[in-house]
Amino acid sequence: MFEKILIANRGEIACRVIRTCRTLGIRTVAVYSEADADAQHVRQADEAYPIGGPRPAESYLRGDAIIEVARRCGAQAIHPGYGFLSENADFADAVEAAGIAFIGPKAASMRKMGSKAGAKELMQAAGVPVVPGYTGEDQDPALLQREADAIGYPLMIKAAHGGGGKGMRIVRESGEFAANLESCQREARNAFGRDRVLLERYVERPRHIEIQIFGDNDGQVIHLNERECSAQRRYQKVLEESPSPFLTPELRAQMGAAAVQAGHAIDYVNAGTVEFIVGQDGGFYFMEINTRLQVEHPVTELVTGLDLVEWQLRVAAGEPLPLAQDAIVQRGHAIEVRLYAEDPEAGFLPGSGRLERLRLPAADAHVRLDSGVIEGDTVTIFYDPMIAKLIVSDADRPRALARLRAALADSEIAGPKSNIEFLERLARHPAVVEGTIDTGYLDRHLDEFMPAAQADEAGDADLLAGAAVAELLAQERRTRADAAASNDPTSPWAVADGWRLGHGGRRSLAFLRRDQRLELSAQGSAGDYRIDGIAAATVEVRGARLAGDELSLRIDGRARRLRALGDGARVVVHDGERRLRLDAVPVYRHESSAAAGSGNSVNAPMPGRVVVVKAAPGDAVEAGQEVMVIEAMKMELSLKAPRAGTIAEIRAAAGDFVEADAVLATLESA
Repeated sequence: MFEKILIANRGEIACRVIRTCRTLGIRTVAVYSEADADAQHVRQADEAYPIGGPRPAESYLRGDAIIEVARRCGAQAIHPGYGFLSENADFADAVEAAGIAFIGPKAASMRKMGSKAGAKELMQAAGVPVVPGYTGEDQDPALLQREADAIGYPLMIKAAHGGGGKGMRIVRESGEFAANLESCQREARNAFGRDRVLLERYVERPRHIEIQIFGDNDGQVIHLNERECSAQRRYQKVLEESPSPFLTPELRAQMGAAAVQAGHAIDYVNAGTVEFIVGQDGGFYFMEINTRLQVEHPVTELVTGLDLVEWQLRVAAGEPLPLAQDAIVQRGHAIEVRLYAEDPEAGFLPGSGRLERLRLPAADAHVRLDSGVIEGDTVTIFYDPMIAKLIVSDADRPRALARLRAALADSEIAGPKSNIEFLERLARHPAVVEGTIDTGYLDRHLDEFMPAAQADEAGDADLLAGAAVAELLAQERRTRADAAASNDPTSPWAVADGWRLGHGGRRSLAFLRRDQRLELSAQGSAGDYRIDGIAAATVEVRGARLAGDELSLRIDGRARRLRALGDGARVVVHDGERRLRLDAVPVYRHESSAAAGSGNSVNAPMPGRVVVVKAAPGDAVEAGQEVMVIEAMKMELSLKAPRAGTIAEIRAAAGDFVEADAVLATLESA
């Protein structure tokens, strides 16, 4: 076994690899960019070395710099994690050429899977089921049109060298083919530098089911059963689980055998995932092999009881597979979701910033957390905005879903916006609960997972009452604490019941909920209140008690128990199914003229780098005209003029890094 390895990655997966290495007594070496100097993977590794600037191309994609660090520190192997260089055959070759073990498949196996067209032809020759289609090199548009008509519709056009959902188009009739082909080729050319496409019959309402495989240097290949990843948005996985609620034992055995067959076809060594598309009739077809560890590998670990990173290390060190196929067991059910810094209500716009609060459920026999950040860390603009993976398990699927809902209810993120509420709605949606969701469901019915679809006036009223009471109790607690520390702790002004000369103890509260201001007034203290302004009515609250984060109270005679969390700046309440998050704001506000000028500037929606400036001072622009483009969180954002007018100032140039809300351009006054 290795004594020291280098981890050529960052964040959650780097911390994950470090954990297994510690249990095996292996020393770990981390590498980091300028943006990650204080990151958790740097703090947890035994050694860590800087390798360049904050952008991936300046650091985590610099294979030469990573190999030089491995040489210098005496690392015997390099674990690439996932993403970055994990599926780069040239990097794997360079690692081996340097006399260092690559903890992953052989470069030759990667190259065979590097082209979707070549991989499909190889699998078809090996007897693995593939979707009917065209993978030829002749890309003449007229030929492609004829092939498409022969395959039949609906049909999918795919970039042959693509990934991540880019370069893909669904065509439903012959007349739409030419325009979609041109669009797909243009996107593929821009994203991957090559515009070759392949054509496939499109499977309606498909399931996405993948099989975890493992191979060793003795030629053995086995599978560790399946993971279902059908809950997807724009081809990106949202929820993964094992076992699949769709597969029968017979279909599971057939798909497992086909996955092993695919592994043998490319002499596969180490961890890999064979991905299949599965029709409603149970027909399954090869999609691709991911030649690395998958983000969702923990669900397989929880149902098999195996440590896949340990298996990776042992196989890379020359050991045979630890178990034979008939020794692989599957117990219970596991589900994984990914907590992201993103705003679902703004088109899932990625977020960034300091994690002012990161509250996650306690890990136990049923709950696992894989994360690369802690409270106080910063989600940067340079990398994927994943905060943590939340994985739950139990004896069966209904209980695992219940664990997931409870774990999400116990999670709270403050700072950048997050997708927690979206995931909570997902975990309760009938398509997930009943196990019927297909890969296109979220894109077809996204509105069902947004807050407007969850409107419940009575539920909102109870949550709002709970939030108000939690804030009132917190105010009273803070006042008592201040009084106790003062020179006059017995002062009647320390009672914090809101009583003052001239009125009977009325207190005002103001909150913001999704930029909407809510104003309430309350009378009472010590858990008994009369609150006005909730659903245009008066609410009577009695017997409210806040113990830790458990709030118990009676609302108009009905007893409720809520989870409440507040810090003076915000309050979050949860009833076990729904959450309400409010920002506390001053009761009295000064109305300035600033709002009137809000249509006079172009602001950065998030921190990022200016890619291109498309206007100059003096230029006339129309409302909605693109003024500037910034790059943030691996995506480009178009910034547009808020109204028609003349550009007064441009305050940023191409290449500049800008902060969120920074004014990048202004218009002359109307």
